Amino acid sequence: MKFTLRLLMMFITLLFIWQAIVSGFQLPDYLLPTPSQVFHALINQHDVILNETLPTLMETVLGFLLGIIAGCTAGIILAFFRRAALWFLPLLIISQAIPTFAIAPVLVIWLGYGISSKIVMTILMIFFPIASAMYDGLRRTEPLWLDLAKTMNASKWRTFIHIRLPAALPALASGIRIAAVSAPIGAVIGEWVGSSHGLGYLMLNANARLQIDMMFAALIVIILLALGLYFSVDKIMRKLIWWQV
Repeated sequence: MKFTLRLLMMFITLLFIWQAIVSGFQLPDYLLPTPSQVFHALINQHDVILNETLPTLMETVLGFLLGIIAGCTAGIILAFFRRAALWFLPLLIISQAIPTFAIAPVLVIWLGYGISSKIVMTILMIFFPIASAMYDGLRRTEPLWLDLAKTMNASKWRTFIHIRLPAALPALASGIRIAAVSAPIGAVIGEWVGSSHGLGYLMLNANARLQIDMMFAALIVIILLALGLYFSVDKIMRKLIWWQV
């Protein structure tokens, strides 16, 4: 309840600052619309915004889930296969040095304007934080726990399931929380480069028509998607990692 109240107060404060900036500097609508104009666009164009939100939501959720699987797999490979890590880790770091906007057009050429290129874009956006979090979590398992498992003749599989994986969950949870915020960004970037649906596509059309209030309305929906995904993931992680609230 306290958290909800703080969030509401922060939202009201941001709206007040927003309105004060527009009124104080007397900014025209095509530069920065007022909060009431954006709210008006959200209400009047809710059917259009909802139709464009569904593709972005699908791309975000699918890319997020597949990104978790790919990142966890890569983290496990890096932790358990040291020879593979010598080659794979530098490639993983180099991939993050490539700007996202440089990869997006290539994905559209390879995979087309459909949902596939947006899902892959989302996976690439969140892959590194999850893979690095999983890798660090597995590497930092308490040595005494591993020694105890050896004295009890536990197999590598049982050691991984009962010791190393639970020990890596707190670090992995941090990576997943970061990825939850970044996932919608990957989907929207893919839509900006080439798409016929989605919130990114809606923003480009609104920009071309100088419908700045619609652009801000779509941006607010994207922010709400990111916040909703983050808090949903945070709640799930808290239940899974009950020993570390």
